[in-house]
Amino acid sequence: MENLYRADQKIAVVTGAATGIGKAIATRLAHMGALVVIADLNLEAAQETVGALPCEKPEFQKHEAVYIDVTDEASVKAVYDGIGKRFGRIDIAVNNAGVSTMNHLENLTERDWDFNMDVNAKGVFLCTKHEVPWMKEKGGAMVNTSSMAYLYSAPLLAHYTASKFAVAGWSQTAAKELSKYGIRVNYVCPGYVLTDMQNREVVWEGSLRSMTGEEVRADYVQQTPLGRLCRPEDVANAVGFLVSPQAEFITGAAIPVTGGAEL
Repeated sequence: MENLYRADQKIAVVTGAATGIGKAIATRLAHMGALVVIADLNLEAAQETVGALPCEKPEFQKHEAVYIDVTDEASVKAVYDGIGKRFGRIDIAVNNAGVSTMNHLENLTERDWDFNMDVNAKGVFLCTKHEVPWMKEKGGAMVNTSSMAYLYSAPLLAHYTASKFAVAGWSQTAAKELSKYGIRVNYVCPGYVLTDMQNREVVWEGSLRSMTGEEVRADYVQQTPLGRLCRPEDVANAVGFLVSPQAEFITGAAIPVTGGAEL
């Protein structure tokens, strides 16, 4: 069946969007009227998420799910070239795929370092590189997912923090370099977000700090002036603003979505 979509409908690609923050971002963009392509390592979960996204009218092209390994350039290029050739452009790119592990600095392994840097930093590099050819003709909005760790370093996350500093530095430079194409590049810095990833992290951190997972989570809330954990929807709302016309003069900005936890 031929693709059917409005001429003014934005084409959005969100990596790591099968679950968690990415899923919330994809949902927000769909509610804003975009045609959303969910690119994820877990294709089955991505397809389930696509099925839950709102579609403006039945006759319009449905949202899509594609497999991507953001650490593999061949995979990344194939995804973005495929989307670009089908729709002629990409208007919104959200480079969100990310991972974390946790340990004391002296106990970190090379594998820990490579895993975090490959997904969190190299993944943003590769996706940006292959998004630009499909965005530069008409411009667009790019949002990368950094972390509160960029704003407020935390023990047990030295390698993860380094990867998120890399995302911030990359985003700032990309904002300058891509401005000539009308591409705005910003990055969000989520705080203690209530996701499946956090469910794993509080167990790891609890074991390293001799605490229960719930004690760790309570500590997160205690550190947050607004008095609750961040929800994925909080991050999605920030991304929705950054890709909207209301943010047309914002680029190179770090947007904390932390409830003040970094203060």
